[in-house]
Amino acid sequence: MELRHLRYFIAVAEELNFTRAAKRLQIAQPPLSRQIHDLEKEVGVQLFERNSSRVFLTDAGRRFLNEARVVLQHAAQAVESARQSKNGQLGTIRLGIGKGLGDIVSRIINQYLRLFPGMEIDVKDIASGFQNEALTDRKIDVGFMRPPVDQLHLASEPLFEERFSVVLRRTSPLAKHKALRLKQLAHETLLLIDRHISSGVYDKTLELYREAGITPKVVSTETMPYEEAGAILVDSGKGFYIAVGKNPCHPSFVDRLVTLPLSDPLARIGVHIVWRKNEQSKTSLDFVKFARGMFENSVEFRKLKQDLDGIQTLSLKTLKPVKPRQSHIQRRNKLPRET
Repeated sequence: MELRHLRYFIAVAEELNFTRAAKRLQIAQPPLSRQIHDLEKEVGVQLFERNSSRVFLTDAGRRFLNEARVVLQHAAQAVESARQSKNGQLGTIRLGIGKGLGDIVSRIINQYLRLFPGMEIDVKDIASGFQNEALTDRKIDVGFMRPPVDQLHLASEPLFEERFSVVLRRTSPLAKHKALRLKQLAHETLLLIDRHISSGVYDKTLELYREAGITPKVVSTETMPYEEAGAILVDSGKGFYIAVGKNPCHPSFVDRLVTLPLSDPLARIGVHIVWRKNEQSKTSLDFVKFARGMFENSVEFRKLKQDLDGIQTLSLKTLKPVKPRQSHIQRRNKLPRET
């Protein structure tokens, strides 16, 4: 059974006359009669009663008519949805967001959805160390992460750099400072996340210690200060974190922990937007263009990016949304944070 059989059936059912139905369909009557006969044979029931002058729907034909209309309507909707998806008007984008990047990414998403309300955004918290695999396995379409990036399979663009910060107990003597240098932390215990969670942050942290000529006292952990378990480690005096991202402390512990900027000149790391090199989805590629455009085409943001000490508390409220330059999207459509 093909969709044309349903269209032929509906035309005859609505006209109750083969001649008028054939004219409406712009085909000859004999082929139309054969198609209806083939349809009845495939369905296994008689859909029409015929006499020399009139055509009637059987009870089975009336039931079949209702369902046939629904099928054709759904088929038309499917075609239109596919066409709109091709043009970037409809679709779903699956985003991976690194730890601590949610604030900036959420503002990008909100701007995008205001322009394209027909789009759907599926957001997942995925640490940077796992986003390469998530992209190559097609579990997400676009990632906001810290390097390294799998350059063999993935494409990426740097969006901005962010400062490292220090998360420690408010009762610590160091908490009275407005900012800290790494040498001030030389005798403190560093809570360092496992490398597989975010190799970029792990490697950069140890690089900072080497540059400062310090051998850190390290306790390895799979938790971070964004999480309750990590915050508990700090609150219980087990050590401090060198963290990235805005507000890297779990909200339940803001009265017991403090976050201070790490003022060493090299204490910063890049944040990238990442997608598959062989990506064919116009929806995903248009979203990448939109996100990059917000960072590339805003004079205000270019000035803010130069202020590395202020990048951690960056607000996108001053940014002007930028539409994709080469998009056929009309006003109807939902971009890229981590460790």
